[in-house]
Amino acid sequence: MSPKQVRGEQTITRLLDAALEVYRERGPEGFSVQAVTAASGVSLGSLYHHFGGFDDLAAALYGRCMTELLDAILDRLDRARTARTGVRAVVTAYLEFVRTDPAKARFIHAWAYAAFLPARAAVIAEAKRPRIERMMAWARPHVAAGRLVDLPDPYLEMLLIGPVAETARRWLAGGSGIDLERAERVLPERVWQSLRGPAG
Repeated sequence: MSPKQVRGEQTITRLLDAALEVYRERGPEGFSVQAVTAASGVSLGSLYHHFGGFDDLAAALYGRCMTELLDAILDRLDRARTARTGVRAVVTAYLEFVRTDPAKARFIHAWAYAAFLPARAAVIAEAKRPRIERMMAWARPHVAAGRLVDLPDPYLEMLLIGPVAETARRWLAGGSGIDLERAERVLPERVWQSLRGPAG
């Protein structure tokens, strides 16, 4: 990598780090191109050079936060020895990510419905695809052995991730009655029971 490419990568990282910090400190209302350039010390022209626009920067940050979440889940899943411990690991890792870095989790959940994301959905999906495929590749032998319920991959993924993602979304939005510590105690086993196969 040439010195120019290294500087470019450093600028991209600085912009993404600053964007997350601005979002963490000011929330969606204060998340603006002016705030990010001021926090990063990077010029507006350089931001546009590297990302094309502020929406592209936000989409890149969304993609980075999402892949960090999935990597945290996969790291825990890779150490699981059984179908039950694997399911529980996914749920626990997701909730721990939300609890330990709520700014990233909040960005994922708040911006998942942003108007600019559909135009960039293919890029984000490309980053997610190998990680979701690894998750499903872990599940398939357990499905074949009857330890996990036999469902098409998208439905299996929804049962595995959907309940915990909705719990996280409500907690991040300040939903009354959502206790993350209690969720960490209750949900892993409940999700396992919903996915348990006849030999599980």
